[in-house]
Amino acid sequence: MISTEVISYEDSQNAYEGFIAYNTEIKAKAPIILIAHAFGGQSKFEERKAIELAQLGYIGFAIDIYGKGKRARDSEEAQELMDSLNSDRKLLLERMKVSLECAKKIKLADIHRIGAIGFCFGGKCVLDLARSGEKLNGIVSFHGLYDTPAFNQDTKITTPVLVLHGWDDPLASPNETIALANELTSKDANWEINAYGKTGHAFTNPNAKFPDKGLMYSKSANDRAWKRMMTFFEDAFK
Repeated sequence: MISTEVISYEDSQNAYEGFIAYNTEIKAKAPIILIAHAFGGQSKFEERKAIELAQLGYIGFAIDIYGKGKRARDSEEAQELMDSLNSDRKLLLERMKVSLECAKKIKLADIHRIGAIGFCFGGKCVLDLARSGEKLNGIVSFHGLYDTPAFNQDTKITTPVLVLHGWDDPLASPNETIALANELTSKDANWEINAYGKTGHAFTNPNAKFPDKGLMYSKSANDRAWKRMMTFFEDAFK
C-alpha cells in the first residue's frame, strides 16, 4: 500500500513544505529519491512522480525549493519565482542542500542510497547539486536547463549523471547540450545523455500543449525516459 505525507522542514530563514510517498509493505529502509520541481513550484505533478517512485519501492520526496506557500498561479509568477533563484545560484544550491538534509532525517530512508531527479528548472537544480561535489548515488535531469553557475567551476562531479533531453528543446539548444557534455567530461563525471528526436521541452508533462513554443508532451519520449531512469537507479542503488 502506498502512503503519502506532507512533510515540513526549514532553514534559518524559510519554511518549506514537501511531499513524501512510500510503500508501507516494505519494512526495511528504502532508497530515497528527491524530486525537484519545475518553474511553477512543488505541485501535483511532482507528487504523482513521488507516488510512481514509491510504487517502484523507493521513497519519493517531492521537495520545495521556493518555500511554503510559494506556488505560481500563472506563467508570469512562475518566471518571477524561478528568476529569483536563477540570479542567485548559491542560494539555489543552499535550498537543494536543505532538502537533501531533510531527506537524510526521514526515518524510513536509507541514507546511504539517495538519488535525485528534476524536471525543467528542477533539472538545473539537481545538476547544480551534483556540480557542488555532493556524493549521491545518481541524479537524473528531465528536459533540464544546462547553464553553469559561476562557482564550483573546478569541482569534480562524483555523482553519476543521467540527462534525458528533447533534441528540439528551445530552452536547451544542441550547442548547450554539447557544452554540458564537455563540462561533465572536464569534471570527470560518470555521465550519459539520451536525446529524443522530434521532442521539445516539457515532454513529460501531459499539460504541455504549446507546440508553437516548443513545449509539447510526448508519450513516446516520456515512456522511454522513465524506463531509462528506472534502470539507472536499479544500477545506482545496487
